[in-house]
Parts: sequence; structure tokens; C-alpha cells
Amino acid sequence: MSETDARMLGFPPEVFAQRRERILGSLGKGVMVLPAAPTLYRSGDVELRYRPDSELFYVSGLTEPEAVAVLSGEGESERFTLFVSARDADAELWSGARLGPEKAKEIFGADASYPIDDLETRLPALLDGPDRVFFRLGHRGPTQALVLAALARARLKGPRRGAGPRAIVDPGVVLDDLRLVKDEHEVDRIRRAAELSVAAFRVALAAVRPGLGEWELESLIDHAFRTGGGAGPAYPTIVGSGTNACVLHYVDNHCNIGDGDLVLVDAGAEVDMYAADITRTFPASGSFSGIQRAVYEIVARANRAAVEAVAPGSTVGDVHSAGLDVLVEGLTELNVLEGEAATLIEEEGYKPYFPHRTSHWLGLDVHDVGDYARDAESRILEPGMVLTVEPGLYFRPDLTETSGSGAELSGIGVRVEDDVLVTVDGHEILTGDLPVAAEEIEGLIG
Repeated sequence: MSETDARMLGFPPEVFAQRRERILGSLGKGVMVLPAAPTLYRSGDVELRYRPDSELFYVSGLTEPEAVAVLSGEGESERFTLFVSARDADAELWSGARLGPEKAKEIFGADASYPIDDLETRLPALLDGPDRVFFRLGHRGPTQALVLAALARARLKGPRRGAGPRAIVDPGVVLDDLRLVKDEHEVDRIRRAAELSVAAFRVALAAVRPGLGEWELESLIDHAFRTGGGAGPAYPTIVGSGTNACVLHYVDNHCNIGDGDLVLVDAGAEVDMYAADITRTFPASGSFSGIQRAVYEIVARANRAAVEAVAPGSTVGDVHSAGLDVLVEGLTELNVLEGEAATLIEEEGYKPYFPHRTSHWLGLDVHDVGDYARDAESRILEPGMVLTVEPGLYFRPDLTETSGSGAELSGIGVRVEDDVLVTVDGHEILTGDLPVAAEEIEGLIG
């Protein structure tokens, strides 16, 4: 692998060049400003491991901190400008080597590249001509102040000059739809992240037992991510045993797993910036109880029904509806809900037990960008889109006590989640090597 490919996590440079051409063609007279993610701190001066900004990487392949990319919709020169850290031996002693402007220009194909310390003097000139600036407000760092200053100058001088930005626009207006449909290089990363995640789940299933700490299961999963070549977890690993499974984003992972508990694990590896996202729920003892199996099989059927709804021309809403129909039918079978299914769905009577949607987009971010509806109509699925399918049922103890749905359901939480690629002729379950059927799950435990 060449130095250029290595710096871009194995992506060919022409992939980013082609993306920039599409983006530049959508900017009109505007300019897009994409700063690197800020350095975050755990406490005091202890830095968290740096994770590059998804948008900056998507456009340029750049993974260094303290950088800014500027794309100018008009002009023949300097349409792609980079600002990066200058070489500094003292700083690099502590944080590692940086490319510097000259090397960054060569590797990333920029028209111009300058030290980040020049941003304050050079960026205003790049912002004074365009009619709008594509920039995500709320970014921590000096870039936002420079963008807002350009807008203020245009308000004062723009009417006489007929130039200058009059609006700040979210970059997602241009980037989100591009990121929503994955190319072959992106699908390869998500597939590898999914395979690594499946392997980690198999490790967890083999190790789970009553008395084990939730944190121990978490450590086995995250260890498998790293030893398998991933960057680690794409998001904090969830290990919820017993009633903790009813907390949707439970990440404390500080309890011991009880005998007879169900264990809900929601985890995914990150490979070259791309995420996987899997959830499985399984009995710590190795066998589902009668009521646990009844709930689990409802959710598993909902998962399969929703997955089968994934196809080009279907909508995100179709996927959700397919899973929801099965869940509502199951809730009536369990005598939790009464009435016609259509009425229960219209009145959202299921919401206390299934409060979330069935899917989200997956990619550079685990909850990846892209609208789920357009003009009040559910988004139509296209080949290259990747989404999760994750129905669930959660019977919080306080909920079952007040609803009269039965003590036997109290504290049961079940979710089954897979990652699905929309293909030309249907779909591919990227996490399909991890079983869903109850008896197959039981067979992997211990």
C-alpha cells in the first residue's frame, strides 16, 4: 500500500477526488468549510483517543487534527484548499509526526495548502466573494468565529459591493445524500466491520454465564474488535442484563449477570472509520424460559419480516411497518394489548413497549446522515444504502406494574438487530453469519 493510500486508510485518492467534483458542482457560488474534529478531553489535560471528523474525511481522506478543508464552488484555481498543522519537532515529540502543508498538498491533491496558523489571515479572503457558506454551526474552535465574521462583513458591505455571503447553510444539504449511498469501498469497510462484530459476538456468547460481570462481557467484545484489526467499538458497547436490557442506551455495564437473566448486547466494531451495529439478546443460563422465548420469538419474527421488506423501491417506512405489524400482533398474543391491530398502530398503543423506530442509516457514523423522509413521504430505498433493522420489546418493571400486563413479563427486554445492504435485486444481510433463531442462539452459549 502506498503512503498516499495508507494516509487515506486504504481508499484510493481518486475516490475523494471524484467526491469533491460532485460536491463542487453543487455549491454554485458558495464555499464549503469543513474543520477537523476538536481534540476532546477525558478530564484535566488527559486527551481521549482522537477520532477524525466524518465529513472532512469523506471529502478529503484527511485524518489529522487541527485542519480545515475549504471547497470553493467558483474559480479556476484553489478550489480545494487545505489548512494543516506545520511541522514542529517539539510538538511531534508528544503527539506524533504531522504531514505539514507541502506533503498534505501532494498526498490529498489540494490546489493549495497552508499552515493552520494562517487560517485567520487567509480564510476571510476565501469567504468574502461567495454568496453563502456551507458550514456546520456549533463547531468548537476558531473556524466558526471566522465564518460568522464573514457574514457580518457581508451585511455591512455587501449591499454596495454586491458580493459576500448572506447565509450559512448546513453542509448536509450537499453531503448527506452523497454519503447515504455507499460506494464499493465503503461497503467493503462496513462488511469488514460487520464480520469483525459477528466474531466478537460469538466470543461473548461462548463466555456468558451467570455471575459474570457485564463489564467483563464488554471487555471481551471490545478486545475482539481490537485484536481482529478494528479501531475498537464504533460506539460504547451496551451489555444490559435483566432489567438493564429495558434501558435503550444502557452503558454503565456495572452489574453482575443473574441466574435466569436475559442479556442484551448492542455492539459494533469500527473499521477504517466505518461502523457496524449488532444487537442480540440471549439467556445467561443457556436456555430461554417459556415467557422469555415467547417474547424473543416475537422480536425475531419482526426482525425477519422487516429485513424481507428491504429492497429497492421500498421505503424506510415499509421496513418499519413490516416489523411493527409483527410486534403488535405479538403484544396481543401476550395479552399486553387488546383491540384491532390497525387501531393499536394508529393510536400508538404499542409505544410503551416499542418506543423507537426499526431502522437507522449506517456508515461513517453509527447513526449515519440522511433524511428518512422527503416532502412528508418516507424515503425510497436505493442500492448502496445501508441500514439497521432492530425491532425490540421492553417490559420495564414500572410499566408492567401499572398496566397489569403480568409479573412474568416484568424486566424482560429483547432487541434483535442486523445490518442490511440494499442491493440491485433485493438486500444482503451483512451480519447474517450471526444466528437469530432461538435454538441456534442457545447452541452458541457457553
